[in-house]
Amino acid sequence: MRFGREDELLTPAYWAMRCAMANTADIDFVNRHGTLEEEIGFCLLGGFGVTLEVATAFFERLRTNGAFERGAVPPEADLFAMLDEPAAVRGRPHRYRFPTQRARRLHRAMTDLAQMEFDEDDPIRFRDQIQCLEGVGPKTASWIARNWLDTDSIAILDIHVLRAGWVLKLFDKNCRLPRDYLDLERRFLCFAKNLHVRASVLDSVMWYDMRTFGSNLTRENLAA
Repeated sequence: MRFGREDELLTPAYWAMRCAMANTADIDFVNRHGTLEEEIGFCLLGGFGVTLEVATAFFERLRTNGAFERGAVPPEADLFAMLDEPAAVRGRPHRYRFPTQRARRLHRAMTDLAQMEFDEDDPIRFRDQIQCLEGVGPKTASWIARNWLDTDSIAILDIHVLRAGWVLKLFDKNCRLPRDYLDLERRFLCFAKNLHVRASVLDSVMWYDMRTFGSNLTRENLAA
């Protein structure tokens, strides 16, 4: 893999520079004040097809209405009603794309959490335990684990990080999530180690930059 130069977008040198210069406020997603229920609830609301801004707006609505209070889980119908009503995002009303599905998953997750115990000293085991919740795959479980444990033992691999990996030729173009998650994670963690950067910082800046650049820049680099 050619290291490249810092002013060449999406090269290893570029990502090393971005990690060194990143604004902490842009990449620090560690949960320092909330509860595990809130962290799991937020991550269940996000993910594919839901922007960070939309997920945040609906999360705040649910949190305000006690959706994440331990031992006091609202009925699924109430969660659906809160997700089905549009929420203001940047001054405009937005609908949540999956109100029925996420209401069910949130209700079951909050109910199951009351009976679960987690090994927070082992990030990999913690992630495996989180995946026992309905609707939680390896990416969402990794997202929760990174935010809750502030760990570099795992990686959050979504479509944005995947695209960056394709440009780098770090990931095979035929790879698929979640099927190849653990192999891709191993490659990503090795890449971060060789760049001498924290994996949590690298996946954060990749997510931030690729989300900003969009898919057009990725296609141009893949075609080059």
